[in-house]
Amino acid sequence: MSRRIPPLNPLRVFEVAARTQNLTLAAEELHVTQSAASRQIVVLETYLGVQLFRRERHGVTLTRAGARYASQVLPAFEMIAEATKDLTKGTSQGPLRVRTYTTFAAKWLIPRLAEFRALHPSIEVRISNDVPDVDFDRDPVDVAIQFGDGHWKGVQTDLMFHDEIEPVCSPRFLTTHAPETKYPHSLLRQRLLVSRYRRSDWDEWLRASDLVDEAAQAERMDFGSTLLSWQAAADGLGTAIGQTELLSGEFASGHLVRPFAKPLLSSRAYYLVRPQAQRETHKVSVFRDWLLSVCAPVLERQKTQ
Repeated sequence: MSRRIPPLNPLRVFEVAARTQNLTLAAEELHVTQSAASRQIVVLETYLGVQLFRRERHGVTLTRAGARYASQVLPAFEMIAEATKDLTKGTSQGPLRVRTYTTFAAKWLIPRLAEFRALHPSIEVRISNDVPDVDFDRDPVDVAIQFGDGHWKGVQTDLMFHDEIEPVCSPRFLTTHAPETKYPHSLLRQRLLVSRYRRSDWDEWLRASDLVDEAAQAERMDFGSTLLSWQAAADGLGTAIGQTELLSGEFASGHLVRPFAKPLLSSRAYYLVRPQAQRETHKVSVFRDWLLSVCAPVLERQKTQ
């Protein structure tokens, strides 16, 4: 048998009017006129077939039936309010929980976090690392930074910047194996360092640069992460495929160089990912604004390439 539940808007007006014992105060709390609140009470009384309030010269008072009904309805609304508070406090309060990849966190996000903390010292940022796409129903995070084509179901996405790849190696490795800087192609006959999660990068870059044959006989050495392949390149084990935007620090310090200076801009990109249905909190809003402002110059440069 289906439950009989009265219309919820009139019930909400009754709850506030019964709690405040004042129709004017109830109308103010609900941001409606007193006459509108009064009409909602009439709707509820008509539905129930019971008078809930006495209309008196100086206001309203609960009838005996109204008081009995209020004694059960008010605790129910309080339970709903507490349940809502409990459900939303994890997203509106506490630290900003960001999920991304280890490589992106280490090489791009963490070096820039000091700037965000200086602008918003009251917002603590906690970073977690994982490879699979985020599931906001399953994963305890507020936002994620993901890599792909931007077509994920049930989320909102903001383009940060496109993927840009090219070979990188140490200065010493370049000098040893390609002493003629105008002809770095001999590097491609040496060891190529391959990341497990970016296994196709070398082949994509070689095809786009028309250098597949040059690297046909090269030894390939696999690593479990992109970070490890870059460290191996910095230590002179071979040439890795770098993600240009993520290695600006290594280029500036001279630990890695770009021997070909021929970056390949792919169709994939980094995106800020947010829940589609969830109301955006202040901490998410300011982090999004800051992140996109930092990425804007990169996107502008990539548009001109």
